[in-house]
Amino acid sequence: MKTILITGATSGIGKSTAELLAKQGNRIIICGRRKEVLESLQVELSTFTEIFSLEFDVRNLDEVEKAISSLPDEWENIDVLINNAGNAHGLDPLSAGKTDDWDSMIDGNVKGLLYVSKMIIPGMKERNSGHIVNISSVAARQTYVNGVVYCATKKAVDVISEGMRLELTEFGIKVTNIQPGAVETEFSMVRFKGDSDRASSVYAGYEPLKAEDIAESIAYCINAPKHVCISDMTIYPAAQAEPRTIYRNQIQNNALNL
Repeated sequence: MKTILITGATSGIGKSTAELLAKQGNRIIICGRRKEVLESLQVELSTFTEIFSLEFDVRNLDEVEKAISSLPDEWENIDVLINNAGNAHGLDPLSAGKTDDWDSMIDGNVKGLLYVSKMIIPGMKERNSGHIVNISSVAARQTYVNGVVYCATKKAVDVISEGMRLELTEFGIKVTNIQPGAVETEFSMVRFKGDSDRASSVYAGYEPLKAEDIAESIAYCINAPKHVCISDMTIYPAAQAEPRTIYRNQIQNNALNL
């Protein structure tokens, strides 16, 4: 049984991962900004295992420090950290981009990951064990038009993961970087600010990945034998050839903005 902390656990990949790992008997710390969702999820998952919830925004350093520092003694030794919280806002060229959107992506996807990791890593180093899973994106592999800032933040996650591995391997800490392709979650609804028609069009004409697919991949990585570290994993739906190319209806390929 592992004690696992998951950020962004109230929806999408984070929620599916919490559900799967709870059913596998791990102790789960679910983290997110939506108190009611956290409370509901805690009740649901408590039928399988021990669950603890923390309400905070990864973009706010004070909230991160206070929340993680508040963990009871029996919960503070975290075996696995899953840095899943992140966001995409807008799809505009740099010349027309909204700086609030840029700040939200940089603060959530990069700084938030760093804030949480900084709180957890010292304990892992003291125990000479641990596993950090960072959720990047195939957007880190290929920059696309109108997605420059988002792609840059996910490229940063790749670099941070590599740096973590260089710094932490000697302490027995594994680092896994996962790059999902097109996954049907709330991602596009957030990016397009609630425009459901535009969001649904992203996944039209092919079968995208599901949040459960990524959850199963995360579980595979953290359940690998002690001597095995899955350093990097890229996961596409079968219809996606590379970050920008998806074969819709098996007739033509169209660019997909992730």
